[in-house]
Amino acid sequence: MTRLTRAESQARTRTQLLRTARELFLRDGYLVTSLDKVAEEAGFSKGAVYSNFRRKDELCLAVLDEIRAERAAEIAGLLAAPDTEERLRRFEEWAERVIGDPQWTALEFEFAVQARRDPALREELANRLTAVGEVVESAVANVADGRATPPMRTNEAATALLCLGVGLGLFRSIDPAMPVKALVNTVRVLAGIPAQDA
Repeated sequence: MTRLTRAESQARTRTQLLRTARELFLRDGYLVTSLDKVAEEAGFSKGAVYSNFRRKDELCLAVLDEIRAERAAEIAGLLAAPDTEERLRRFEEWAERVIGDPQWTALEFEFAVQARRDPALREELANRLTAVGEVVESAVANVADGRATPPMRTNEAATALLCLGVGLGLFRSIDPAMPVKALVNTVRVLAGIPAQDA
């Protein structure tokens, strides 16, 4: 067996720390999860954690970046459907499965509340929110394939959808039976496509 280089070993350690932190942050929450606990659960020294992440908020940002990247890839995948109605059908299935995930939703909100007190962290989250908005804007622009005229600019539509999705996620984390149809119909309307009856 070949010996890992220092860079490979560091990358492997970082991956394991992220995996463990993700599990703990999602299961127990941001405030309860300490860097010491992440180190212990991952089987590393505290020094190994600090050599990869200076602070707990940096580690949590990395975890949330990873989750958001997975969600963005899922959205990109459903947008690859051959026609508008199939894209919307897949989006509704995705929304039913993802919007309101109680662990992810709780972590996003808990971390946002924490960031409110820290201007530098708030700026980091704002930058990431801009990137999320760009993904949503691209999705809105691609839903109808240019065959319909949206009633507003795509960046405004993206902001409206993002706000609706976050609110719906919060409510669905409390009541998973809350339907996602309003979100799907909002996507339709903002893409310039008529809403559908239930």
